[in-house]
Formats: sequence, structure tokens, C-alpha cells
Amino acid sequence: MNADTSAKRSLWQSVQPYLEKESLAAFFLGMSSGFPYAMIGATLTTRLAQDGIDKKTVTAFTLAFLVYNLKVFWAWLVDGVHLPLLGRLGQRVSWMLLAGTLVMAAVANLALVDPSADLGVTVLAAVLVGIAGATFDIVIDAYRIETLKPYQLGTGSGMSQYGWRIGSAGAGALALVISARFGWSAAYLVCALFALPAMLTALVLGEPSRHREPLAKKGVGEVVASITGPFGEFFRRHGAWLVLLFILVHKVGDTLANLTFRLLFDDLGFTNDEIAIWDVGVGFWAYLIGVFIGGVAYAKMGLKRSVLLALVLMAVSNLSFAALAAAGHSNIGMAGAIGFENIASGYGGVVVVAYFSALCDLRYTASQYALISASASVVGRFATGTTAGGLIESLGYVNFYVATTLLALPGIALFWWMSRSGLVDAAMGSAGEDAESEADVFN
Repeated sequence: MNADTSAKRSLWQSVQPYLEKESLAAFFLGMSSGFPYAMIGATLTTRLAQDGIDKKTVTAFTLAFLVYNLKVFWAWLVDGVHLPLLGRLGQRVSWMLLAGTLVMAAVANLALVDPSADLGVTVLAAVLVGIAGATFDIVIDAYRIETLKPYQLGTGSGMSQYGWRIGSAGAGALALVISARFGWSAAYLVCALFALPAMLTALVLGEPSRHREPLAKKGVGEVVASITGPFGEFFRRHGAWLVLLFILVHKVGDTLANLTFRLLFDDLGFTNDEIAIWDVGVGFWAYLIGVFIGGVAYAKMGLKRSVLLALVLMAVSNLSFAALAAAGHSNIGMAGAIGFENIASGYGGVVVVAYFSALCDLRYTASQYALISASASVVGRFATGTTAGGLIESLGYVNFYVATTLLALPGIALFWWMSRSGLVDAAMGSAGEDAESEADVFN
């Protein structure tokens, strides 16, 4: 299978997949995927602060997000365990309904706790939302990949990210509005309904046509195969370890840079209003534009070229902040740097997620995508976050952002070599197969 054999398409033919039912479904799946983040992220932070909880305790609640990095350890359940009763609806649909119900229950439980009265119970409630949200993510990712046809992976990933942003921001904003009028409990209970779009999508579309059941084995062997089978299949592929290395390192420089933008803005003397306008406002719309460009570029350029361009753009975007640091306080400079960075991130998010989706075997979509997505963020969350401040103090902002650009070069070089040597194609999973024949639909 060759991931880059798609012929060139017209602009309309590249946009058309956005209007197909599978891509629209990815949007609603993304909405439900995004809202648990808001419930245990900025929304919970605001709630705790308003309840008079001290800052050190508030920041400790971010540990609930680490559950998302651990989801690989139970993702095999979603692939290998057939649910009683609900299982008649299909493996993915049944788990979507169960996981969505668990998320709604966990958010409702968080709604009913009182942080000022019992902080320990609140911690447990937040972690339960993280566990339920991570499980929901496992099912949503698997359903999205198996519902989308190979040529739709780019646009579907873009629509999913649109949905994620809207679901996360929408739930967070709605929670603030409702809490100001009816209290935090009512706000969380209403926001729990954001799980419904994914659940209803699964009921309407039904079981994905590309879902493939793993071969069953009897007795204890069946359980062991459910756990080890997905990972064994992945690492038996030619070049799989190099692919995993790429996943681990491809965003180290980008992560380091992103952790420090607000520090740079503060040291350059930007006001909160300026940050809100340029970073939040311009950044939001630039990201959405980048997502759209990514979906079109993936369809027109193919997987390998679009991913390689994404890696280059994300690296070069760090240099725009080196230029801003050298220029000093400049609204035009800040708008340009933020706009470029978010367009590059939106574009890269689509095509890289599409590539990661294509790496999955359709028998083990949930387990393998959980492994890939957890690996893609684990280095940034555990390693680079502890070094950024020290590097800025020793190098200064300009040299720091130049260094983050250089840190991106190994990932670019590795993917370029993998593309030239055929390892990108050799390590592809069945989710990315038949791209050439599927592309003919629009030629």
C-alpha cells in the first residue's frame, strides 16, 4: 500500500469530504470528546478558586489529566470485551453508550460534591471524570477511525478537532454562565449532556463498517491475546520501533516552545487585554483556519508530503517567537507569531492525527490508538515541562526558541528518511490501507 498514491484533485473535490456523513459524525464525536477536559480543567480551577481553595491545591488537581496518559493500560478492554445485552448493538456502539453514560455519571458526581467541605472527595470525583473521559476517548477514537474511509482520514481528523475545540470551549463557557445564575452543581449537571452527541451519532450510524473483530481464542489465552495482541501486532511490523521513536520525539521542540509563550508575553510587557485579543482571539481563529487547510492539504498532497510539511511548519513557527523576543513589545509581531503558530498547529494536528489513525490495525483500533496518542504526549508532559524555565534563564528567549527549532529537526529528518526508505508504508496499519483505490472516488 502506498500512502501517497492519491492523484491530484480539484479544490471542490478536496472540500467535498467535509460534507459527507462520516466527516460530520467526526465533528459530533469531537464535541463529546472535548468537554470532559473543560470539566476538570479551567472550569474546575475557577470553581475551586471561587470556593477559596489555595493555589497549590488548585494546581494539584491537574494530576487528573495524567489518567489520559494511562489509558493504554485498559484500552484492550474496549477491543476485546463484549458487553452483555448492549453488545447486541455492536462492539463500538455498545462501548460508546457505556462510556458516555459513565462520563455523564462522573460529571454529575462532581457536580454534587462540595470542595470547601470535603476536598478529598472532590479529588476522587475529578479523577473519576478523568478515567471516564479517557475511556470515552478510547471508544471515540476507535469509532472515528473505523467509520472514516482512508481518503477521509484527513478531513475527519479536522472535523474532530473542530468539534473538540467547540465542545471544550462551549462546555466551559456554558458552565460559567449557568454557575453565575444557578450555582456550580446546576452548571455541571447541564454540561453532562455534552456526552450525548457521540452517543447519538453511534446510534444513528450504527457499527462502523470497517470494524474487524479480533480472532477469538478460548480460555485464558483469549484474555491474554486481548491484552498483548494489539501491541504484538504493532511491533511485529517492519520499522515499528522507528515509528514509535518518531511519535515520541516529533513534538518535543514544539511542546517546549508552547509551554513558555505566556512567560514571554509577560516579560515583554503585554497587558492582559492584549494577550486576550492576540493570543486567545487571533489564536483561536488561526487554529481553525489551520485545521481546514490541513484537511484540504491531506486530500490533495497525500499523507507523507502533508505530514512532512506539517513538521517543517511547526518547527519554523518557533522561530517567529524568536523574532518577537528580539523585536520586543509589538502587537503586530505578536499577532503574526500567534497566527503563524496556530495555523501550523491546526494544520499539523490534522495531518499528523490522520497519520496516527492510519497506523492502526482495524482489529485493535482502540488499543493501538491509545498507545500512539499516549506516546505522543508523554514526553512533553513529563520531561520538557521541567526544563523550559532553566533553559530560558541560561539561553535567553531568542536562543531558546532557536534551540526548540533545532530540537524539531530529528523528527523531521526521521520522518523524511522513513518516507524515502518505505518504512512509512511498511508500518501502516489496515486503517490506512486501500488509500489509492479510495482516492479514485474523487478523481
